[in-house]
Amino acid sequence: MLSGFKQFLLRGNVVDLAVAVVVGVAFTAIITAFVKDLLTPLIAAIGGKPDFSGLYFTINNSKFLFGDFINALVSFLIVAAVIYFLVVVPMNALNKRLAPPPVTKAPSTRQCPECLSEIPLGARRCAYCTAVVEPSVSVN
Repeated sequence: MLSGFKQFLLRGNVVDLAVAVVVGVAFTAIITAFVKDLLTPLIAAIGGKPDFSGLYFTINNSKFLFGDFINALVSFLIVAAVIYFLVVVPMNALNKRLAPPPVTKAPSTRQCPECLSEIPLGARRCAYCTAVVEPSVSVN
């Protein structure tokens, strides 16, 4: 029973997923700190508000903290942009570069000059209108 559990844990998928989660959490902490400590004060300096997290409005004595939402939204947009430009775009370029060239298949049919039906390249007579046609390829 324990050997099966050990085998499950050591499979590549589980280990890769665990590493991805740990790296993702660490990356999220970095981006959150970047937004909170650098970007938010920069935007606030332009807008005149020193911290978005203090922004709120009140309706019927209920406080709606939309400043935290703005911080989270800016953080999400930065994470999405970084992932897109530093991971997705290079991976797409690499996949495009490493992909084998598309194989173009030679046509196996042509149009009958009389009725414009599709006929095999080596046909000597059209199956639809029975017109005599020259074969396009030599047939042995």
